Amino acid sequence: MSRNKLYALLSTACAAGYIWIIITFYQTNALGNDPTVCLIKSITGVPCPSCGSTRSVLSIFSGHFTEALYWNPLGLVIVLILLIAPFWIAFDLVTRNDSLLRFYNQAELILKKRWVAIPAIILILVNWIWNIMKGL
Repeated sequence: MSRNKLYALLSTACAAGYIWIIITFYQTNALGNDPTVCLIKSITGVPCPSCGSTRSVLSIFSGHFTEALYWNPLGLVIVLILLIAPFWIAFDLVTRNDSLLRFYNQAELILKKRWVAIPAIILILVNWIWNIMKGL
């Protein structure tokens, strides 16, 4: 993936993520609505591995870290990306560097290794089972 494509994709994803969090925060706090909008759960009735991520992110931003881990530990990864990526992209653009692209390429190579990929898949599956057991 080229530098410009990666940075455009990450910038768009972060912007969409922040917009989604703001809308959901408003709906939850001002209107009292539940932020459940998972398409997979709506169709099948079964939560997906990422169900609860929005509530997890909202909990982290509210300072409720234990609650966030209960909703979905993937929320922590999402928050880290939302907080770090925009600054890293801006830094690379200002300094005309490609450190984020190099990091992405290195991470992709590591994630393709069987000894990393298999435990990662198992963790996602365990999280999915946990979501089902919690009745998310």
